[in-house]
Amino acid sequence: MRGGLRGLIGRIGSARLAVIAAAGIVTGCSGGIPQPSLVVGGLSSGQASAQAGSGLATADRMEGNPFSDGSASVIAGREVIAKPTIEQVMQPASTLPEMSLGRADAPVTLIKYASMTCPYCRQFQLEAFPELKRQYIDTGKMRFILREFPIGFQSGLATIATRCVSQDRYFQAYDRLMRQQGAWVSQDVRSEPIVKVLRDLGLTTEKLEVCRQDKALVSALDAVKQRGRLLGIVGTPNFFINGKLVKSTLTLGDVKAIVDPLLAAPKPVAQRS
Repeated sequence: MRGGLRGLIGRIGSARLAVIAAAGIVTGCSGGIPQPSLVVGGLSSGQASAQAGSGLATADRMEGNPFSDGSASVIAGREVIAKPTIEQVMQPASTLPEMSLGRADAPVTLIKYASMTCPYCRQFQLEAFPELKRQYIDTGKMRFILREFPIGFQSGLATIATRCVSQDRYFQAYDRLMRQQGAWVSQDVRSEPIVKVLRDLGLTTEKLEVCRQDKALVSALDAVKQRGRLLGIVGTPNFFINGKLVKSTLTLGDVKAIVDPLLAAPKPVAQRS
């Protein structure tokens, strides 16, 4: 049943895709794992393993997926840090630069783990992010970091594409692909529709193929995903807000409910030397 639905997704229009996405069928979010209600905090190894073994492994092991890490048993039995520290959360996963917006010393840091084919990630980008940027990022209250967590090969190819444009156009490319998700998401591996969406940002079919064949780039992106798994990420979107894991599709109101008390909290007195 699930395989038939996945095949159907590549043949339906954007309107019907939106309906299916709302039902949580598209595998680019959590590989069949239902989106949970708001949960803040780390996962134990057992909890993460149980969730990873339910449906995510199938999505990650789609044929041709460069971000796969092997069998379902390997995925289910991976190491997970139950309660990572802020230092562990902020630790770079690879040599790739962290893609971020806002002041590096902002009092709040929000990290989003996203899969390019995830309709819930698209929902956050369209409905919550513009106002989040205006109210928090642009005002210096928040640093926003976007980390790649591709699920499925087409998501992996789109992820590579965002790193294939110039670095100063990364967030523009991400936003464009999110907004036009219905135009390029397919069950088959297709570079042409991705290039079409990003052509005016400098992406060509030839350039994307060079990037796809770049083993160092693919390995570095895979390292970002595997580091996310170590921190307890099993689906998308997942967030860290000042080091606390939030496993939910957040609205702007959800973010405000978490962030505003952090901003209002008394600042620690600097130690005198």
